[in-house]
Amino acid sequence: MEGVDYLADERRKAEFDVNEMKIVWAGSRHNFELSDRISKLVANDPGFSKEGRTMLPRKELFKNTLRKAAYAWKRIIELRLSEEEAAKLRHFVDEPAFTDLHWGMFIPAIKGQGTDEQQKKWLPLAYKMQIIGCYAQTELGHGSNVQGLETTATFDPQTDEFVIHSPTLTSSKWWPGGLGKVSTHAVVYARLITNGKDYGINGFIVQLRSLEDHKPLPGVTVGDIGMKFGNGAYNTMDNGVLRFDHVRIPRDQMLMRVSQVTKEGKYVQSDVPRQLLYGTMVYVRQTIVSDASNALSRAVCISTRYSAVRRQFGSQNGGQEIQVIDYKTQQNRLFPLLASAYAFRFVGEWLKWLYTDVTQRLQANDFSTLPEAHACTAGLKSLTTTATADGIEECRKLCGGHGYLCSSGLPELFAVYVPACTYEGDNTVLLLQVARFLMKTVSQLGSGKKPVGTIAYMGRIEHLMQCRSDVKQVKDWLKPSAVVEAFEARAARMSVACAQNLGKFDNPEEGFAELAADLAEAAVAHCQLIVVSKFIEKLQQDIPGKGVKQQLEVLCGIYSLFLLHKHQGDFLGTGYITSKQASLANDQLRALYSQLRPNAISLVDAFNYTDHFLDSILGRYDGNVYPKLYEAAWKDPLNQSDIADGFHEYIRPLLKQQLRTARL
Repeated sequence: MEGVDYLADERRKAEFDVNEMKIVWAGSRHNFELSDRISKLVANDPGFSKEGRTMLPRKELFKNTLRKAAYAWKRIIELRLSEEEAAKLRHFVDEPAFTDLHWGMFIPAIKGQGTDEQQKKWLPLAYKMQIIGCYAQTELGHGSNVQGLETTATFDPQTDEFVIHSPTLTSSKWWPGGLGKVSTHAVVYARLITNGKDYGINGFIVQLRSLEDHKPLPGVTVGDIGMKFGNGAYNTMDNGVLRFDHVRIPRDQMLMRVSQVTKEGKYVQSDVPRQLLYGTMVYVRQTIVSDASNALSRAVCISTRYSAVRRQFGSQNGGQEIQVIDYKTQQNRLFPLLASAYAFRFVGEWLKWLYTDVTQRLQANDFSTLPEAHACTAGLKSLTTTATADGIEECRKLCGGHGYLCSSGLPELFAVYVPACTYEGDNTVLLLQVARFLMKTVSQLGSGKKPVGTIAYMGRIEHLMQCRSDVKQVKDWLKPSAVVEAFEARAARMSVACAQNLGKFDNPEEGFAELAADLAEAAVAHCQLIVVSKFIEKLQQDIPGKGVKQQLEVLCGIYSLFLLHKHQGDFLGTGYITSKQASLANDQLRALYSQLRPNAISLVDAFNYTDHFLDSILGRYDGNVYPKLYEAAWKDPLNQSDIADGFHEYIRPLLKQQLRTARL
C-alpha cells in the first residue's frame, strides 16, 4: 500500500533523538541543512531520474550521462549555486561523469602545481567549463610506480616548445576518466627531458581536441578503453586511452610552481618546496576516506532496512515469522558494518582537520609532520576502501537472493565503488608505504627523536612491550583506556617484531620483500588503532541530543570489539590479552548488539538519504518492498512482449522437432 510506513514500529523503538544524530553524521548543522536541501532538490527533479539506467546500452547510457551533466550545469547557473552547493548537487546526481575529474583532479592539479600566472590563465576557463580537463597520469604499463612512466616531454630550445611523445605501446595513457570522449585538455604527466638529461616526472597542460569541432588534434590518438565491471555503474564514465606522436606545446604549459625550464633549456628548482605537492595528496586521500563512509553507509542503510522488513522461519501458531534482523548471525555481520560507517565518518572528519593543519604548516615551511601525515592518509585510504568494498558485498549477501537484483541498488553500488581499492594508490602498495614509515619510526626510537601525531604511542614503547590487559569482567571492555591500550600494544608489538625480523637480513630491501605480508599486517594494525582512537576522541566532545552520545558509545564499542574478535590471533599472539579476556570481549560484543538492535533503523535514518539517492527497492524508506519489486520486474525490456525475440527463430523449431521425434 502506498503511503504506509512499514518500518514505523521500528522507528518508534528509537532511544535517541534522530534529528540530532543527523547533524552529528553531517558534521555540522550547516552541512546537514545544505545536504538535506540539495538532495531533495535533485530527488524531486525528473531531469535527474535514474529510471532504467542499468538496462541501457553503453552508447545510450553515456549520452544520458552527458545530458545529466549538462542539465546539472544549467541548474547550477539558473539557481546561482555557490561552489559548495554545486559540488553537493553533483554528488547527489550520483552518476560517475567527466565532471568528477574536471573538478576533482584537473582543477586541483593546476591550483596545486601551476604558478600564479598559469592559474590566472587556465582556471577561469576551467571554472566556466569553456575547457574541460582530465588528469592523465596512469599508463598501460605503469600505475602505482609513477617514476616508471614512459611518456616523454622533450624541450626544444629552438622553438621554445616541449615535444610530448608516446615512445612505446605501454606508454599509452590508460584509464583517465573523462579522457575517452569529452575532455578538451589534460594535465599530462611525462618525463621531462632537456639538454639530453631526464629530470623525472612533471605535469604539462596539453590540448587534446579542437575547441571548434572537438576532433582530436594532429598527433593525438584518443578513445575509450571499453566496458568495465557492472551494468550502468562506472560505464557512464569515458575512461580513455591516449597516445602522442611528437605533439608540440608552448614551454609555459609545463606546470612550473615547483620547477621550471628556461628558454635556454636550463632546469631550475623554484623557491617553492617540493613537499607542497603532498598537500594535494593528503586532500585527495581525505576525500576518498569520506567517500568510503558515504558508500558503506548507503549499503548498510539498504541491508538494515531490508533485514527489518524480511521475515523468515519461526512462525508460532500461524503468527508472523521472525524478522531477519533479529537473528544473531545477521547482527554479527551487519552491525559491525553499521559501526564502521560511523567510524569512517569520524576519521574522515579528523582528516579534514589534518589537511588544514598540514597546509598551514607547509605554508610556514614546517615539514615536521609531513611523513606522519603522508603515512596516515595512505594507510587510512587503504584500510577504509578495502573494508568498504568488502562491506558492500557483505551487505548484498545479507539481503539474500534479492540483493543480487540490480533493483536492490547493491550490485551498482559495488561496481561503482570497487575501483577505489586501486585508484589513487593500490591498497597493498599503500600499506607497504605505511610499513616503511613504521620501520623507520622503530629504528629511531632510541635516538631521542619523539614520535608525533598518530605514531605518538611509539614513544611509550617500553611500557607497551611489557604491559598486560587488566580486564577482569565483561564490562571492563567498555573502558576506552582498556580498548586503546589493547590496540596500541598490538600495533607496537607487531611493528617491533617486524623490525627485529628485518634485522636478521644482511640486505634490508631483501628483508622487506620477504617480510612484505607481515609488514602489511603491522600497517593494518596501526591504521585500525587510528580509527579506534579517533572514534573514542569524538566521544570526548560535547555531543548534544537525547541518547545520541550513548548510541555512538555503543557503535564505538561494536567497532573496536569486533576488530579485536576478528584479529584475536594478533592480540593473543602478541601476549597482551589472555584467551579468557578475549572471551569476555566477545560476551560484551554480543551484549552491545542487543543494545543496538532497537535503534538500528533510526541509526541508518540518520544518514538522511533520499530514496532517489539510495536507488534501492530493498532500502526504501517506507519498507514497501515486495509490491515494488513485483512492479519493477515488469519494466524489464524482456517483458515488453509475451513471446521473446528469437522464439520463432530458435525455440519453436526445437519444440516442433521434439514433438515429431518424441516417443510417447
